[in-house]
Amino acid sequence: MPTLIRRLLFYAVTAFVAISVNFFLPHMMPGNPVQAMMAAAGPSLDHRAVAALEAQFGLGTGQSLMSQYWHYWSALFHGDLGVSISHSPDTVATVIGSSLWWTLVLVGTATVLSFIIGTLVGAIVGWRRGTSLDQVLPVATFFQAIPYFFLGTVLLYFFAERLHWFPADFKGYDTDNTVIGWNPAFIWSAVQHAALPALTIVLSSVAGWIVGMRNMMVTTMDEDYVLVAQAKGLPNRRVIYYAARNAVLPSISSFANALSFVVAGSLLTELVFSYPGIGNLLLSAVSAEDFPLIQGIFLIITFAVLAANLLADTVYVLLDPRTRQES
Repeated sequence: MPTLIRRLLFYAVTAFVAISVNFFLPHMMPGNPVQAMMAAAGPSLDHRAVAALEAQFGLGTGQSLMSQYWHYWSALFHGDLGVSISHSPDTVATVIGSSLWWTLVLVGTATVLSFIIGTLVGAIVGWRRGTSLDQVLPVATFFQAIPYFFLGTVLLYFFAERLHWFPADFKGYDTDNTVIGWNPAFIWSAVQHAALPALTIVLSSVAGWIVGMRNMMVTTMDEDYVLVAQAKGLPNRRVIYYAARNAVLPSISSFANALSFVVAGSLLTELVFSYPGIGNLLLSAVSAEDFPLIQGIFLIITFAVLAANLLADTVYVLLDPRTRQES
């Protein structure tokens, strides 16, 4: 598979550059985390506390920039992302891990549902173009046109405050009593609190998948192999399958891009519902000038984008024989 090998090399080089930029960029910025903590604490920190903080965050060691760079690589290979300033003494990996699960459950599930629903509906609407099913498009586009933070507020008001179908006190929700991970208690709690945010994301994004798949189906239905299949008397479900398999290829690339940003979370949606996801964590890290935590979040997002695109390239090669013939 020479095609996949070339792409693996490309992603490896991209990951190396991204990690390097993630290291050098904060070092090019004025100040350091200890100075930020001193500014926040005021005169209450004496020189011994400052020295202890510098030792904790790896500052004032006298190492050259390149020595710190190689130490950064060594720490990454050992899974060490540093210590969070705003959540000290917790490590960056611990802080990110506590929020990442919530984002994966919320945005991951919503993105997959949007893609599946939009692709299936788009394929059916494209197959039955010119019928009453075309009315699905303006309805879906209407929800897409509404800012999703406003749509989330409306859903929160009606379904949580008025109907009490879902919990409304997201801000007061305490995750300390729930063991975060793939266990029934966490999954059920996450589903309850993620239902309305997920519905907001699905309603806001499903129209794009429907329109894209519908347009590709309309184009694919005029291809010669589809007309031949119909002329041979193949069942409609077989014809739809062959047409949809080719029409879905562009959507797979778009799905990879959407999936890669699952880790980044949906910032405004998480803010509306006070959802404890990675987007909310990134905002708090920026507000607290927590540079190690910001570095860790950006690094996780970068690897998520690369992994999702690599997965899409692999699936694309498996589905489309033409990409294998290119090599």
